[in-house]
Amino acid sequence: MTKKKPVRPRKANSPDEIARKAIAALKSKADPERAVQAQRYFKETVTCYGLASDDVREIAGSLLRECRPDWALAQAVELCEILLPNRYLEAKSVGILILLGFQKEFGPQVFSLIRKWLGRDYLDNWASVDILCPDALSGLLEDHAGLRTKIRSWTAASNRWVRRASAVSFIKLARRGKCLDDVYSQARRLFGADDDLIEKANGWLLREAGKTDMPRLEAFLLKLGPKIPRTTLRYAIERFPQDK
Repeated sequence: MTKKKPVRPRKANSPDEIARKAIAALKSKADPERAVQAQRYFKETVTCYGLASDDVREIAGSLLRECRPDWALAQAVELCEILLPNRYLEAKSVGILILLGFQKEFGPQVFSLIRKWLGRDYLDNWASVDILCPDALSGLLEDHAGLRTKIRSWTAASNRWVRRASAVSFIKLARRGKCLDDVYSQARRLFGADDDLIEKANGWLLREAGKTDMPRLEAFLLKLGPKIPRTTLRYAIERFPQDK
């Protein structure tokens, strides 16, 4: 008679266990009707449990408080390696939000990790990209000039999520008037993207840059006007006075 292999107990608060709890919590609040409605906000097909964003953040916050005393960045990264490949949008979000709870430990290695995740399509929708990249990468880009050089190559990537990330990762810096030379350089590189999601992100980036230096944005747009996609321009000028 074949002996059954003993089942190893799950280690309390291990990444596997927190991932299991996250999925169980998301399923308990699933709303199939809301999940169908959520598709209206995406051109690409997404799979959702149908939770409101506040509910997702509440689940992530509760799990973060549970694991934070025992975890460091390495465990949060391991959790993301479990949850980001999950097809459900909210599962990805929980992984991202918990990772951001360890932001004080971020270094250049996180930049490389995020590039890997993007390239593997773990972040395969604009919402996941926009939750992770502005918060996770803005501080790294501000502190490490070498990363600002590296992210230039993202603008030419074949993967649309890498290209969107190349813009939205600068959003918080642009809003504060930081690294504007890099911001405008990045924006210009994306003018030929020919992708609505990239053009919108680029216009958003330019609009944020204009909040602290409107004359510079106006001069940039006037100089390059014919080269700027219409969608990018429309987003970029949203804050302009009516007479402009």
